[in-house]
Amino acid sequence: MNFSAVFKAAGVAGLVLLAACASSKGPDVVANGDTGSTGGTRGSAAAPGSQEDLEQNAGHRVFFGYNEYTLTPQAQATLARQAAWLKQYPNVRIMLAGNCDERGTREYNLALGARRAEAARAYLVSLGVDGSRVQTVSYGKERPLDTRSTEDAWSVNRNATTTITSVGS
Repeated sequence: MNFSAVFKAAGVAGLVLLAACASSKGPDVVANGDTGSTGGTRGSAAAPGSQEDLEQNAGHRVFFGYNEYTLTPQAQATLARQAAWLKQYPNVRIMLAGNCDERGTREYNLALGARRAEAARAYLVSLGVDGSRVQTVSYGKERPLDTRSTEDAWSVNRNATTTITSVGS
């Protein structure tokens, strides 16, 4: 019996099984917690210019490291997709909300969340989005996506989230 061939076949079968079990539900976070939605259409067709369209085709969340507000390359890529999407829908106005994990004081996290939201806003503006279309707010640690006290939860909660506030004419 050729055990090498059996182990290779078992490994391939395991990978196929894992791929089949993968789900697109939940936040789009890679192992290091650096990125938000990857963009690309995932499900049913969203109304053009809607929040669902933004989330499916550009991504609506970028993630940050612990005590960081600098944009990772993955965050920049998501924001570049958002900028292209916003240029396609010039009447859409957005809110960038900066969020933090539960560690640190309320005041510190409000300030850090503000810096995260502003970093994302500044990057969108640098890509040609009219700054008057982009508001920022900080929620600090007040609106966690994941309420657990774990590193995985904290990495998801350190984000800037883009939400459509209005669609003008």
